[in-house]
Amino acid sequence: MLARIVRLTQDKAPQTDEEWQEFIAVWEDSCEFLPTEQKSRFQVLQWLMFQMGGVGPMFGQLNHFKRFAPEKLPYAIERYEKETVRIYAVLDKQLQDNEFICGDYSIADIATYPWVAIYEFQGLTLDNYPNLKRWVDMVQQRPAVQRGMQVP
Repeated sequence: MLARIVRLTQDKAPQTDEEWQEFIAVWEDSCEFLPTEQKSRFQVLQWLMFQMGGVGPMFGQLNHFKRFAPEKLPYAIERYEKETVRIYAVLDKQLQDNEFICGDYSIADIATYPWVAIYEFQGLTLDNYPNLKRWVDMVQQRPAVQRGMQVP
């Protein structure tokens, strides 16, 4: 279940939004890293939804069952590790012809990077995913990313 955010406005009753809606609204207000041109915008939103529906949930489950669950459940670990590796392959293919996930650095990269960057913590490697490894190495060089990754 996604977290809910309640916003109060002067002229409306409380409105609840999925966290992804709030995330997009913040980026729309800043006009950074979310293209305004329709085709590029939809591509970024497509990959942002891929992160929110695939990367975050699957990588999070792998982290839980592999690192934090009080009881190690081989089935759960294997399931989420296979899905994580499958997602690595999808991202690697997308990055084959793109410097960043959608060509230019965007919220899709910002949302996806922290999950992929912890591959060693997950007990995985990017050796079979050279495009994904190149992307991780490149994104981690950005000063704002370095500052963000220091936040617990």
